[in-house]
Amino acid sequence: MASGVAFDYGQLPFVAGPNLAPGLFAPRPAVAPTLGPSPMPHTLENPTILVFDSGLGGLTVYREVARARPDARFVYAADDAFFPYSAIEEDRLIARALDLMERLIADHRPDLVVIACNTASTIVLPSLRARLAVPFVGTVPAIKPACAASQSKRVSVLGTEATVKREYTRALIREFAADCRVTLVGSARLAALAEAALTGETVEDAAIAAEIAPCFVDDGAARTDTVVLGCTHYPLLSDRIARLSPWPVTLIDPAPAIARRVVDLIGPARNGRRPAAPEVVFTSGRTAPPAVWAALGASGPSAPAPDRTRNLHPPR
Repeated sequence: MASGVAFDYGQLPFVAGPNLAPGLFAPRPAVAPTLGPSPMPHTLENPTILVFDSGLGGLTVYREVARARPDARFVYAADDAFFPYSAIEEDRLIARALDLMERLIADHRPDLVVIACNTASTIVLPSLRARLAVPFVGTVPAIKPACAASQSKRVSVLGTEATVKREYTRALIREFAADCRVTLVGSARLAALAEAALTGETVEDAAIAAEIAPCFVDDGAARTDTVVLGCTHYPLLSDRIARLSPWPVTLIDPAPAIARRVVDLIGPARNGRRPAAPEVVFTSGRTAPPAVWAALGASGPSAPAPDRTRNLHPPR
């Protein structure tokens, strides 16, 4: 039996959703004011960009942002001491993320922060923007482009259990999926399976297939043709998800749209010269494994200096 939990929301009435990140998937050059400040009048040359996630899923977002701004200095911060975020109570997660982000910003002085985590974006991002002046770009389920692309008008949103339970996700469905039937699938294990696969552990096809199975709905009249990857970890498994799908579907990854939003805010690259290798910070204090450096497109310097991680991993 598949472990994912599916909820079919059918054709919901249209209502306005909360303004956490509208416009992220809007046709360019539209600018969404709630995503951050207006685009800067001049392109930032060699900016510092902090990409933040609870684990390794944000590497899929980093990859697209680095393609868009190859001249940037990147810091990849993974709060692996608290992975997975979907298992943490909201109040505790907000307090944790605020404290951690303040220290990361003080250490690295980024020009922009990308919250490459759906759970953190939907729960913590408003508090981060209220307290900190640095521009933030968040990550939300790509429901709008998925429904626009679907021919059968049967769309599934594959996310963590926390993401699919959020009222914000349901509001996106009400706002952007009025002509679609949307199935929400909450997976308890897929993010951890993606991390394991990236670092070279054996992950059986059957385990992945069990998590994605509820996404595929065939009611006789129409069947699912589009699946939203509602967690940044899931594109790490996109090839295997495609191979294990019972029929071909379009997988929607939000990372390219996030990269476009970064460019909207700080401008396009003025040169292709990276000023330095990416820096990696794990809040557990561990050393980044070779697979992480490969995903970052770098050979991998030594672990971050101890004084930068010592206070980033309090007991869970």
